[in-house]
Amino acid sequence: MRPILVIALGLMLTAPLAATAQEEEEPGRSLMERGAELFLKGLSQEVEPALRDLRDMAGKVGPSVLSFLEQMGPALADLADKVEDWSVYEMPEMLPNGDIIIRRKTPLPDPAPEQPADEVPKGLTDI
Repeated sequence: MRPILVIALGLMLTAPLAATAQEEEEPGRSLMERGAELFLKGLSQEVEPALRDLRDMAGKVGPSVLSFLEQMGPALADLADKVEDWSVYEMPEMLPNGDIIIRRKTPLPDPAPEQPADEVPKGLTDI
């Protein structure tokens, strides 16, 4: 008789807890949705310290980056206007003397040689 009383008492105590748990769940949410929510919540808790460190670093580095952009911004914009297609150039290369060169992948053809100023092409008269 004792085991029956223990089982009955256990059912009476767990029934209100089960009803409370069911009320807390949103209707229509599947186990997959709840699992995904818990996964993303755990992931955000794991990533939070790294994001905090990144925010602190941005606070320290931000002013110097803004200063660089204020000084170099116009020069970089001018360079971007002059270069039509960046895909025709190799990666920049630093020479031992510190110069930086950017080579074309395929060189341009040599321009036509200019005629000396003292030579007059045939058929033209110099007045």
